[in-house]
This record gives sequence, structure tokens and C-alpha cells, in this order.
Amino acid sequence: MNKVHLPPKDQLTLSQKVGQLFMPAVFINDTEEEVQKMELLISEHHIGSICFFHSRASAATNFEGKKKVVHNEKSYDRLKQLIARYQKAAKIPLLIAIDAEWGLAMRIENTPQYPYAITLGALKNGNDLIHQIGKAIGSDCLNAGIHWNLAPVVDINNNPENPVIGYRSFGDDKEDVFTKAQAFTRGMSDSGILNSIKHFPGHGDTATDSHLGLPVIDKSLQELKENELFPFQQLIQKGVDSVMVGHLLLPQLDNEGPATTSHKIISNLLREQMGFEGVIISDALNMHAVSKTFSKKGDLEAKAFAAGMDVLCFSENVNEGIQTILKQEKSERIEESFHRIWKLKEKAFSNTTATEGLGWETAASINADVAQNCITELYGSPSSCRALKTSPFLNLSLSNDKKNLFSQGLQDAYGSMALDIAWGLDQINVQIAEHENIVLAIFPPAVKPKNLFGFDEKVLETIKSWIANKNVLLYLFGNPYVLDILGLRGNSNIVLVYQDFTEFQEVALQHFMGKVPAKGSLPIQLKTFGL
Repeated sequence: MNKVHLPPKDQLTLSQKVGQLFMPAVFINDTEEEVQKMELLISEHHIGSICFFHSRASAATNFEGKKKVVHNEKSYDRLKQLIARYQKAAKIPLLIAIDAEWGLAMRIENTPQYPYAITLGALKNGNDLIHQIGKAIGSDCLNAGIHWNLAPVVDINNNPENPVIGYRSFGDDKEDVFTKAQAFTRGMSDSGILNSIKHFPGHGDTATDSHLGLPVIDKSLQELKENELFPFQQLIQKGVDSVMVGHLLLPQLDNEGPATTSHKIISNLLREQMGFEGVIISDALNMHAVSKTFSKKGDLEAKAFAAGMDVLCFSENVNEGIQTILKQEKSERIEESFHRIWKLKEKAFSNTTATEGLGWETAASINADVAQNCITELYGSPSSCRALKTSPFLNLSLSNDKKNLFSQGLQDAYGSMALDIAWGLDQINVQIAEHENIVLAIFPPAVKPKNLFGFDEKVLETIKSWIANKNVLLYLFGNPYVLDILGLRGNSNIVLVYQDFTEFQEVALQHFMGKVPAKGSLPIQLKTFGL
């Protein structure tokens, strides 16, 4: 990567400096007309940064889930092409941002994917691995032309009903969240990429999705300091590039509006009390938690800036926002935020360490190491588990169109034919009646809890009946919160594998065969049987 040269900052007009504080969204699958429109916006308004998303039907914009997401096998090439075009359109070099919490694969097809944070939360003494992941993700981003990874999530996931954080959090223990987030950010910093801890002041303890509505965290400042704010404060003291503020209402701190537009929370708490001197960036301003409450274009952007925000992410009203800020704010306030983002640009553009290509081999190696160390046993009846492994068993799975290497491996090793629930419950139930022991591999349809993780309700009820009446050893290749909807009993036996990657399935098979011990620890509290 060639070193980028910024123009002398004192040559920028005040209007150009305000433009530097805006981060509109750009999309891999945009039409040529939409790309040209963005090029013009970047050029005319001296935009400071852009954030890449997959498409206008992706989760970040398709809140109701009604638009079909079209896959693009050449997303990575398209990403690099668009970065080049947008940089060419910019009179002042752009900071390129993306959400790559588990790698570019969070937004871009056919790129290396690393485990979700909840999987890393299951690691004991796994900070070296997490550091390697942060560094590898940073390298992949830099090789694509990205400077700023808006990660990691440092929310403490202390609400099982949380529809938007869950698997994106390292867990529900504040110390673990801090130490693992620190390892991740250090890895990114070692690669030369910028980081952003999110979602301040803590999005974990809510059952509301801020894409759709405004979550309420009704806790005192003291309660927040004891838990939610802890990892933020510790990481700020260690040094981070930016903090992302979430769309959260904290009535005991400020009952007039969300944190995103709260001077008390951004300027008083984060800046003054917690001592953060770096860049403060908003969560996406198109999210319904805030966007629906400001009818006049530009007012939301101006309100967030007045509260102390430096970067206005996913603003859909750039021109109006710039004009409103110029009318309402003093030049000194504008200069403060401009200097922070300029300093961040100088840091990002001084890095020339990027190479070519994606780290596929690195990802495979690290993922295998994580799999070896995260698998978690939750055995309510170890004796019945041992009895199952020494007796004939039904090799059953719910694969949901995932490549099921685990069940095929059981068939090859033990001669028990791999059966999938998708073939029909009537046929499967005939087999169930003839077996007392079942090895059940579940690949959940979705990673998020919405609509029962995507399970068919009839299938779910049938699985519950098997668990209640048979000796079932369950291998779960997905979000551990799925266990809360399976009707588990106190004597149920579960193995949490967390991911469905090839490396994780191979290790799960080795675990069943007694060749790999379970070294992981459940990083969250579950409602089911007191775990």
C-alpha cells in the first residue's frame, strides 16, 4: 500500500472540514447510477469517510427483512474496484471503513471468516488466538484498501433475549469482555488498522433491536460503571482509536433522548468523566431508533454533532447536515472534531504494510486452533453419554442445507447411516421408535434469535419430544442461545461447537471419538436448566 499524502489541513475551508465528519454508507451491489451519485456526493461535499455494506437489502438497511439479499460471488473484486473509484472521486483521501467483526465475510462473500465473538468467549486462556484473529482481520482489510474496522463489540451480553448483540459479544463477564476485546484491538493495531469499540454505553441488557426501535437501559450511573461501562473504561485507558455510541435511551442519565444525541452521555460522561480523547462515531444514523424521530433533514446530524459526536455514520442527509451544522455551530467546535478525524487519517495513511491477497491459510489454521480449544461440554448425565457411545445409535441431523461433515464422519466411522430431518419427520420417527440412543447434530437456520432462530415450529416440537423421551447427545453447531428453545432437561447432554466451519466439524467428530477433550467454557448464562 502506497503512502497517502493529505493536503495541508489549514487549506481546508470550514465547510470542507464539516464534510470530513460525514461517513455515508456505500454498497457493494449498487447500480452504476447509484455509484455515480455517491462519487458526486464525495467530490462536492468533501466527504471524510465511507462505510461499506453489502447491499441495500442487507441487515443494516433492510430492517423489516422484506427485501431479498442477492449474493454476489465477486463481492471482493467489486469492493476493491469501488474503493478505487471513490478514492479517485475524493479531493481529500477517504478513510474507508467496514464492520468486520468476524472478518470481511461479515459483509463480503468469499472472504475469510473467523469465529463469532461468542465462540471466542468460550476460550480459556485464548487471548493469543484472539490477538492473531484481530491481526489477520486487519491484514485482510488493509489488503482490500480498508483503513478502519468498526470493531470489536464490547457490550456485555447479559440479556438472553437480546436480538441484535448476542453472538457478537464475548460474553456476560465484564473482565472477560475487556481482556478479549483488548487482545482483539491489539491484534488490529499490530496490523496497522484502526479500531472502534462499540456500542457505548452498552447495548447488552436489552431485548429491543435498535434497528427497529429505541432500547431502554434503565440503570443508574453507578450500576453502569460496575458492569456495562467497565470494558469501555478499561480499553479507553489502554488506548483505542474510536468509540461508537449506540442508539440507547438511558433515562437515569438523560431522559430527553438517545445516547446518540445526548450531550450528557457523549460530552459529559464519555469525554469528561471517562477521559476519552479520540474520535467518537455514531452508530448508523439511518436506524429507526433515531431516524424516525427527526422529520427535518439534517436535524439528526446537527443534534448528534452538538452532543459531541465527531463522525456521523450512515448519514442519509449529508448536504442538509453540513448546512445545518455550519449555521448552528461555532467554528471552534467544528475545529475540535475536524482535528480528531484528521489525526486519525494521518495515523491510517502512514501505514504502508499491506500486501496482496487474502489470508485463507491463516484463517484455516487459526480456526482449527480455536475449534480445538472452544468446544464445550454441558453434560447433565455423563453416564448416559458414555452408554450412548458404546451402544448402537441413530445418527440424526438437522443440517438446513449446510455441508454436514460431522454426521457423514459418524457414518464412516461407526456405520450408522446419516439421516437428516429434512427428509421427512414421518420417515425419521419410524427410525426413532427403533432406537433409544440418538446423536443429534443441529445446524440452526439462523444465528439471530428472531422467529425461533428460523426453526420450523413443528420440527422444533418434534426435537423437544425426542429430547424428553430418548437418550440424546446433542451437538450444536451454532448460537448457544438456541438451547433455550429446545426444551432441555436437567439430565440432557450437549456439546457446544459454536460454528459450522469445516475445522469445527472435524474437531467435533474427533471429540465424539474421544480424541479431543472439551476445553471450552460457556461464556453466557442460559435460561434452560439453570446453566
